[in-house]
Amino acid sequence: MTIKAVVFDFGGVLIDWSPEHLYRKLIPDEAERRWFLTHVCTMDWVVRQDGGQPLAEGTAELVAKFPEHEALIRAFYTRWHEMIGGLHEDTMAIVETLEAAGVPLYGLTNWSDETFPYAWEHFPMLRRFHDIVVSGRVKLVKPDPAIFAAMRERIEVRLPGIAPGELAFIDDNRKNVEAATALGWHAIHHTSAAITAAALRELGLPV
Repeated sequence: MTIKAVVFDFGGVLIDWSPEHLYRKLIPDEAERRWFLTHVCTMDWVVRQDGGQPLAEGTAELVAKFPEHEALIRAFYTRWHEMIGGLHEDTMAIVETLEAAGVPLYGLTNWSDETFPYAWEHFPMLRRFHDIVVSGRVKLVKPDPAIFAAMRERIEVRLPGIAPGELAFIDDNRKNVEAATALGWHAIHHTSAAITAAALRELGLPV
């Protein structure tokens, strides 16, 4: 099947987001920082906020569990913007090439509804996407098949009757890629812009 639309994840693919950017300043010791991000402010905890839990509620729950780390926990969302390192320009070049070729582009991101406005304000390139499904707004998170269904519904507004095999999906999280593949999408595990571009070319896209 011909690919009729490309769906991009944002963090780790187009936007350089990493807690390391902030916590390198707060916890200089690498082993100590690794322990904190593995056992306290874990990605499982972050995903709960990405799924719609209010930031204040999630923070309070974690402070109650780890009161000795209160200051570091509260910094996660009060200084969240310091986790943004900018755009991945090499992957953005793929977006620009696809856009110039007239390929419809969409976004599917695990992102808190409370923090996404910062990205929308600071990265005008997000307006290039025909539509964006933000997990915190729909109260669903990848790799739940329901959020992929929500994305497909949005795409069908512009491309009625589009089949899963006519969609390409790019994400740096292998579990999300596996979930999309199981639904019949052409999913690409993003590890570098060069590898992603090559995979898109194999699908017949002009990059």
